[in-house]
Amino acid sequence: MTIARFPTPDAPVVIVGAGPGGLTAALELARLGLPVVVVEADERVGGLAQTVEYKGFRFDIGGHRFFTKNATVLELWRSMLGQDFLKRPRLSRILYDGRFFDYPLKPINALMNLGARRSAGILASYGWIKLRPIRPEVSFEDWVTNRFGRQLYRMFFETYTEKVWGIPGLAISARWARQRIQNFSLGTAIVHMLAPWRKNGAGRVKTLIEEFEYPRLGPGMMWEVFAREIERLGGKILLKTRVTGFDHDGRQIAAVRCARDGVTFEQRASSVVSTMPMRHLVQSLGPAVPDRVRQAALSLKYRDFLTVALIVKQRDVFPDNWIYIHDATVKVGRIQNFKNWSPDMVPDPSMTCLGLEYFCTPGDSIRSLSDAELVDLATRELAAIGLVDPSLIVDGTVVHAPNAYPIYDDGYADAVHRIRRYVHTFENLQTIGRNGMHAYNNQDHSMVMAMLAVRNLLGEAHDLWAVNAHDEYLEEDGGDRSRWPAEVHGLLSTQPLVPTAVR
Repeated sequence: MTIARFPTPDAPVVIVGAGPGGLTAALELARLGLPVVVVEADERVGGLAQTVEYKGFRFDIGGHRFFTKNATVLELWRSMLGQDFLKRPRLSRILYDGRFFDYPLKPINALMNLGARRSAGILASYGWIKLRPIRPEVSFEDWVTNRFGRQLYRMFFETYTEKVWGIPGLAISARWARQRIQNFSLGTAIVHMLAPWRKNGAGRVKTLIEEFEYPRLGPGMMWEVFAREIERLGGKILLKTRVTGFDHDGRQIAAVRCARDGVTFEQRASSVVSTMPMRHLVQSLGPAVPDRVRQAALSLKYRDFLTVALIVKQRDVFPDNWIYIHDATVKVGRIQNFKNWSPDMVPDPSMTCLGLEYFCTPGDSIRSLSDAELVDLATRELAAIGLVDPSLIVDGTVVHAPNAYPIYDDGYADAVHRIRRYVHTFENLQTIGRNGMHAYNNQDHSMVMAMLAVRNLLGEAHDLWAVNAHDEYLEEDGGDRSRWPAEVHGLLSTQPLVPTAVR
């Protein structure tokens, strides 16, 4: 793609959204000396990777590990934060049936918790599905059952998955499982447990990383540094500013319509890079959008996310970074212990801040609760699962994150394909990021998309959709990048961007 007009102060590149993808694109442009304006509806930068502060306590919206096998992204992270970018150990467990299970599985822990009879049943279930696998693999349930057996699916996947997505595993696309769980199965888990030396050798079993990097004051610290650097270089970031529409002729966007504090205005644009949800982007393009594209956008579904942060008058609660709650009697899906991400996330070492995570949809029982009711619910559920004495909880607050999870239901792929084809008819519009592509991206995926989008503005031609089109989650420990698509290899090897390439 070649931009139709050279960016000028009167018509800069407009970035919609100040999350990791949007800020990365803005930083790349600002470093080139090109005019850029970022429009963000929230009062903070970082998107889903922002850090919220409440009475000196800091917490994530979901917990954001910084891990990538992309050397360019890793170098950028480290250069922005220096010594404030910490190396942290990972510990996460599953709470099921009142017991903690190590994740990934460890033999002694699993056998002691499950007992001989239940373990034998799991192995028998796994053996049966190996003899009679589900074909074709259409749903999340099909994919997981084929690799773990039906008993293990029901124990460790069904409840948590339905909490997150609000729909049965049969209604979720198998593509989501392929992308997030990677080539991991009960068989590989057993090999890992019985032959751990294979983990780092040839033919090693892929597993989740055991450590990650993390900003000292939470992920928002990274994006706040990005924002300051963008503004230092002359870029503009408009917070609490909502995009209400686009002025276009069907081929090029001329301006972005915005609203802030009840005042509407237009921001002229030479080009637009959008991270806003696909559904909202299509609506913002106005009545000229073909009806079939509009209907495709309306069919896309999202899952909202909220964190109830509880302040606990207790130095140590549990050692994990986070715990998955596979218990159908409570609504909480995951519990973060932010002090274990970084000690500086709490102002007083004698206190702990826990984040109870709930997944919801507008109109459901969780979303309809007030913040005070949510704090009460979280307090009661912590007590119910036996993690914290409720008398030790001294305060709490709630942070809402709408459209946090794009849902991979049966019809999403066709809808996204239709919208994608329509967006490509615009010469100066690109979409990136989790919501911009309705794809379950990690931070590094969104940043690579942003870097390639800027290269496209400079006259190159990269397929941004290839960045996260592969099925592998890319979270296993190690340095093999052979599965990254050609566009990403190109980013790692091409020469630095030069503004004179813009035409």
